[in-house]
Amino acid sequence: MNASKSATETVHIVGAGLAGSEAAWQVANAGVAVVLHEMRPVRMTEAHRTDGLAELVCSNSFRSDDAANNAVGLLHAEMRRLGSLIMRAADANQVPAGGALAVDRDGFSAAVTKALNDHPLIDIDRTEVGGLPPADWGNVIVATGPLTSAPLAEAIRVLSGEDALAFFDAIAPIVHRDSIDMSAAWFQSRYDKVGPGGTGADYINCPMNKEQYDAFVDALIAGEKTDFKEWETNTPYFDGCLPIEVMAERGRETLRHGPMKPVGLTNPHDPTVKAYAIVQLRQDNKLGTLYNLVGFQTKLKHGAQQRVFRTIPGLENAEFARLGGLHRNTFLNSPKLLDTQLRLRAQPRLRFAGQMTGCEGYVESASIGLMAGLYAAADARAASLAPPPSTTALGSLLGHITGGHIETIDAGPRSFQPMNINFGLFPPLASAPTKKPDGTRLRGNEKTVAKKQAMSARALSDLDRWIADHLRVQAAA
Repeated sequence: MNASKSATETVHIVGAGLAGSEAAWQVANAGVAVVLHEMRPVRMTEAHRTDGLAELVCSNSFRSDDAANNAVGLLHAEMRRLGSLIMRAADANQVPAGGALAVDRDGFSAAVTKALNDHPLIDIDRTEVGGLPPADWGNVIVATGPLTSAPLAEAIRVLSGEDALAFFDAIAPIVHRDSIDMSAAWFQSRYDKVGPGGTGADYINCPMNKEQYDAFVDALIAGEKTDFKEWETNTPYFDGCLPIEVMAERGRETLRHGPMKPVGLTNPHDPTVKAYAIVQLRQDNKLGTLYNLVGFQTKLKHGAQQRVFRTIPGLENAEFARLGGLHRNTFLNSPKLLDTQLRLRAQPRLRFAGQMTGCEGYVESASIGLMAGLYAAADARAASLAPPPSTTALGSLLGHITGGHIETIDAGPRSFQPMNINFGLFPPLASAPTKKPDGTRLRGNEKTVAKKQAMSARALSDLDRWIADHLRVQAAA
């Protein structure tokens, strides 16, 4: 740690996942000393496999990178404007994924780990914070994520005065590329879309006819599942990470209108026959030796996974580098418990970031870590920082977490639930576009596309103005 920084200025960050790593980077780059506390490998979690910082335990996809038409792509662009370490590491370790930004998970984690290890204002402490952070830590970010250790989670629950809600996340399996039968499968992105680092033929596609699909759905539903413990039985799933067998139970056609939809793809082995359903696999590492089954999060037991997934054409002899799994996540009732700068109302020295706050997704978690880092750095310098405009992806997500929700529905339980970034969180445009640049009227879906593009353009313009008015002034101070 830089000796010129006093203990009172130091920001302590608990947890070095995506949110904690991004927060540490932002604080240190603002000239404030950081101690980043990470309990792995001294104490591991149910989902982590390594001691790397920002380890990706579920998908390797950061989702769409289209800033003009997609809210998460816009969030990518905003984070890049703010010097995000997570986005820098993702861009440097991208693998082909059509229109999505997917990463080599090991290379990504290694890049984040090296950047934080090498920063002169960051110390990494590999011990567990086994309860509330010590009282003399005056500026703390808790970014321990959905797998917060039990002692710390219980201390937070007691301090907050209410139980944290919980939900389940599932993990998709990963297959060795050389075990996939390419005489049955083929490379193609949906609609041949070219994404970051991609060619338009970035996914491996495995086709099914109706008979194969029906048998697959039956096998999913009948397969032996992981049993819930008694205390877990009333825990809901987060819809963004539903196990594939749970989707199958919701209706026989659910999967072929979801992760197994056959649209935008043509089988070169049999181009005149339209597949009834298609399983896609996405590259998982930079070498291209591992592929994950897209949308195939599962709670099937390992034996059932191997048996059922090997019925997919092209995967009959699949060798699995990792099988799917299930883990329990927790999150705070943030609109009630946190203020607009993510501080715990009951103890403002504690600030929260990442999935614990009720955002969902890698990029969303990192973005809230980014904002928590900027706020903590401002506090350490006895400065104030206005929130980003609500018209930006960062501002709209932050606004949802800290108050943009309905308190209850029909006098029922609290309604706050995990949320991905989406254009529904943004304030509406003052006037929706009605005409194309050539003066002709927009029709049908053109209006939706134009609306999203206008909201994205507004967001980036407003963010640039906020950076100039607030962050650059602070940096010069």
